[in-house]
Amino acid sequence: MSRVGIQPISLPEGVEVSVDDTLVKIKGPKGSLEHVLPSGIDVVNESNEIKVNRTSELRAHRELHGLTRSLLSNMVEGVNVGFTKILDVVGVGYRAQQKGKGVTLSVMLSHTVDIDPLPDTSIEVEGNNRIYVRGVDKQSVGQLAAEIRKVRPPNAYTGKGIRYSYEQVRIKPGKSAARE
Repeated sequence: MSRVGIQPISLPEGVEVSVDDTLVKIKGPKGSLEHVLPSGIDVVNESNEIKVNRTSELRAHRELHGLTRSLLSNMVEGVNVGFTKILDVVGVGYRAQQKGKGVTLSVMLSHTVDIDPLPDTSIEVEGNNRIYVRGVDKQSVGQLAAEIRKVRPPNAYTGKGIRYSYEQVRIKPGKSAARE
């Protein structure tokens, strides 16, 4: 049995789940999400929890059991609380500015970079150097944060660039340190 897949998902107050044949809809205070179930996976909606079951012991069904449970758990958390990724813009002259719903990045390129939010996500800028990416879909929030970071990833020698707030950049010694 899948250690992850057999765990039930408890539903918090205000979250509603409806299960059709292969479609699971989850509604909550922050929004709603849908997921199409793969073949061989069944979802049972009991009073306060969701249980994910598989129909056979085929390898493909065993692989999808825990994955489906994790995706549904993330959906429940997303519509109830939401997800947030925090990015820091580090460097002299590096800054981020709110532009409508998107953000404009000035990170020592020959041009500024405009990034618009994906559906069901929002971007907020605090000060000149902190960006908050928020949304109900964990995958969309992570994807948007990765696209923002990709504009100017942290430099290994100076530490300048866009990084996640929890990320620790290890600074490499330069050529002069190697000669000594």
